[in-house]
Amino acid sequence: MSSNIRQDGLEERVVKIRRCAAVVKGGRRFSFNALVVVGDRQGRVGWGYGKANEVPPAVEKAIKDAERNMIRVRLKGETIPHRVIGKFGASTVILVPAGPGTGVKAGPGVRDVLVACGVHNILTKVHGSTNPINLVKATIRGLQSLRSKEEVEQLRGVSLSS
Repeated sequence: MSSNIRQDGLEERVVKIRRCAAVVKGGRRFSFNALVVVGDRQGRVGWGYGKANEVPPAVEKAIKDAERNMIRVRLKGETIPHRVIGKFGASTVILVPAGPGTGVKAGPGVRDVLVACGVHNILTKVHGSTNPINLVKATIRGLQSLRSKEEVEQLRGVSLSS
């Protein structure tokens, strides 16, 4: 939806704002919830969810939540080291590394996470639910499961020569 870069180098991206209505005696009372992704475009990214009676406080709460839940992602240049699948709920996100000049081929939600993280070249495919909250969580789960070549060598106790 919208993005904003702050003084401390973090970029805030509002993924989705939803309105909820509660019917009361005098009519409808509306509340809002916001899904926000925060990243430094250097391999750190987090997501947050906030609810309030108006939009700006909901976004502020979501940003605070996102800053608390930041993770470090292992990148290989401007893409990811290998193909990975992230799952959350009924959403499945497939992330495939791409060559220079490809760009971020991703839909809303997934794109916000990848851009905030600092990925410039990647191909993605979503299967199952396209609920933005589940897409963001599935994308972050996929990014969390990335491993560098050195880490895999160390885990397996072998050394691979190129």
